[in-house]
Amino acid sequence: MNKQIEDAISTGWFVYMIKSTDNKLYTGITTDVCRRWTEHSGDSTIKGAKFFRGRKPEFLCYVSQYPSRSEATKQEISIKKLSKLKKIQLLQSDENQALKYQGKLPLEKIENG
Repeated sequence: MNKQIEDAISTGWFVYMIKSTDNKLYTGITTDVCRRWTEHSGDSTIKGAKFFRGRKPEFLCYVSQYPSRSEATKQEISIKKLSKLKKIQLLQSDENQALKYQGKLPLEKIENG
């Protein structure tokens, strides 16, 4: 991976969405998407979100970067209020930066329907 992509991945705050094994979408914020994936997967001593008790993360579907925790939190809240259809449209938008994690985390392109 080139230095520019690594720098982009390692700075700022990120809003991310994960599709779980039961086909539900989880939305959260973090400063490190790969670390948070590990925590949600149960592969860490730090616990992941309660959402993942009884289910496992399957695919990273969405990532968007923000300069501050405040901005990331506002976007997280906004996304959580969206309908499933609107969330799928967001996953398919140019705003989605999940491809930066190709080769690091399992990715899936969500299709409408």
